[in-house]
Amino acid sequence: MALKKKKSLTDLRSAIDDVDRRVLDLVARRARLAKAIGEAKAADQHGVLDVAREKQVLAAMRSANPGPLRDEAVDSIFREIISACRAIQSPIEVAFLGPPGTYSHEAAVRQFGSNARFDSCDSIPEIFTAVETSRAAFGVVPVENTTEGAVTPTLDALAGTTATILAESVLKIDHCLMAKDADRAKVRRIASHPQPLGQCKRYLAENFPGVELLATASTTAAAKLAASQKGTAAVGSGLAARLYGLEVVARSIQDNAANVTRFLVIGPDQRTKPSGRDRTSLVVTVKDEVGILERIIRQFSRNRVNLSMIESRPLVGRSWEYRFFVDVSGHVCDAPVAKALDSLRRIALSVKVLGSYPMAL
Repeated sequence: MALKKKKSLTDLRSAIDDVDRRVLDLVARRARLAKAIGEAKAADQHGVLDVAREKQVLAAMRSANPGPLRDEAVDSIFREIISACRAIQSPIEVAFLGPPGTYSHEAAVRQFGSNARFDSCDSIPEIFTAVETSRAAFGVVPVENTTEGAVTPTLDALAGTTATILAESVLKIDHCLMAKDADRAKVRRIASHPQPLGQCKRYLAENFPGVELLATASTTAAAKLAASQKGTAAVGSGLAARLYGLEVVARSIQDNAANVTRFLVIGPDQRTKPSGRDRTSLVVTVKDEVGILERIIRQFSRNRVNLSMIESRPLVGRSWEYRFFVDVSGHVCDAPVAKALDSLRRIALSVKVLGSYPMAL
């Protein structure tokens, strides 16, 4: 029996080149189809962001993944393909909490891909203004963190906005130590915003004892400092390392591995289609009455609707009135959610649906 001849490196590379050309042909074909879809959407006056459809595509690719690529890698590849195809349909502007290189920037890139145009904003209210005035088509805002809790500026802005929540994204806050030189022996001081420095306190004490810690206005400011000064390292996102040409000295240096932030995508007022696994966000205004919180919760429990978050905020200038921000599982088109909302409107001063949108993968 003849032994099968082992392919040479040249043969393997030639085979990869052939596969790459076929992949490119298929991606180009997909882009042409996406362009046709974009033209059909324009004729029907639909937007270019169909979150339920994009989630469906990514879930299908995960299910069909034969390996050896990890599901996260497959997600990244197809998000970029979707982003490139969306840019052909209509280039979009996305507002985020800057400066560039922040975790908000990273969340925006993960949601929209690198082919979107990104608009750095100085504050969360500015992101909402950018969307409301059509300066940006969409905005990405942090809403809650597993260690810090709710982001109150986002909640307050949601109460009065004309924009709608269209999607959510969950980002693990993965702190990297970065510098011009990856040799940790050359690190003389470490810079970052006080919060990341605190979240990496144990790691830094154990691995860089006696090294000076320098507080900066942001993780991006620290990255810029590290890029300009030898011996200075920064704590920040992997995106910041790429943007500012830094080497990663160490990854995942946070003391708490479960540090996760949930972001919301806001955009023009439109109702997203049910995806089968959705979340609905509400703001409920009530008078300060005995048992009012229990009555609110009861409307969901009696309709077997899972309540995943509730946060209270006092109404500025209106004594003894409060807003409750509520997240529930399900879409407003689902009968249990619709019944719960009808019951809630009978006991509350007002109920505003902030959006029904697919849960993050």
